[in-house]
Amino acid sequence: MSKQTLPLPDFFESARVGQIWKVDYASRAEQARQYALQHDLKPASVSNDRISLLVIDAQNTFCMPDFELFVGGRSGHGAVDDTTRLCEFIYRNLGSITHIIATMDTHMAQQIFHPIFFVDADGNHPAPYSDIHLADLTSGRWKFNAALAPRFNIAPEYGQQMMIHYAESLEKKGKYALTIWPYHAMLGGIGHALVPALEEAIFFHSIARLDQPSFEIKGDKPFTEHYSVIGPEVLTGPMGEDLGSHDTKFIQHLQEVDRLYIAGQAKSHCVAWTVSDLLDDINATDPDLAKKVYLLEDCSSPVVVPGVVDHTEAANEAYIRFAQAGMKVVKSTDGIGSI
Repeated sequence: MSKQTLPLPDFFESARVGQIWKVDYASRAEQARQYALQHDLKPASVSNDRISLLVIDAQNTFCMPDFELFVGGRSGHGAVDDTTRLCEFIYRNLGSITHIIATMDTHMAQQIFHPIFFVDADGNHPAPYSDIHLADLTSGRWKFNAALAPRFNIAPEYGQQMMIHYAESLEKKGKYALTIWPYHAMLGGIGHALVPALEEAIFFHSIARLDQPSFEIKGDKPFTEHYSVIGPEVLTGPMGEDLGSHDTKFIQHLQEVDRLYIAGQAKSHCVAWTVSDLLDDINATDPDLAKKVYLLEDCSSPVVVPGVVDHTEAANEAYIRFAQAGMKVVKSTDGIGSI
């Protein structure tokens, strides 16, 4: 298998990464075929080395300026720069990457982390970026929106009981408090789609290497947050009912590959939580598997809302913990090289 660093295709324009546009599939397919011939790229299925790339939530809602939850990081343009570097990483290592997995944060309006789910005594909803703690629920400062009870076929009182149980579960686990986010990654909306430049790179790879990418939906459960693609923040309700499930396919995939590169948004939330859950599975299976994980640190940024929240330090601390466990923290420009 080719280990050479390949040139960027002529059509790739870094200046367009932060813009919305239509991918020209027909042209890119023909260009990918010619590119594969020119650089002697073989189908991924015949590669001796198995190298996967896991791209977490690189969607317009997180990666486009002026969209709902743009991850600017401290620079203010983090996700655009991250995605540019990630696209270049894919193209330059097209001969080495054998499979790409993209996760898709997928939401509807009536979910636990959106404003409509809660009301105060005056019927007002919490503002985006509010944190709802256990004390806010036990005191009645915030209550489950009783008007939604018929939608979920539950009594309003049980809805409030579920919220209390949820906040209590988060506190016991030492997780972030329940955060109310702006409506984002809405199923059927443009914010849900992958960034066009990245979608184009993934499509180009699928044609050039004859490999079908995988797309993993997460975050569509109404009664739990789902930062990690591997599992939700809280698995069960107050009566033991399932709120979501732990997905074992990722630890199984890691066992099957030689390397797993990870990038995406946001470093402090969905990336960190996914890697943390993967590390738990690694430690329960075989701690040496951590050595197969490569974190592209320059292809992810933390959530920073100036004057409101800054999760940079929390993200950095998580990556230090991952490195101490044996994972490798690398840059996209390091290349893949020999295994």
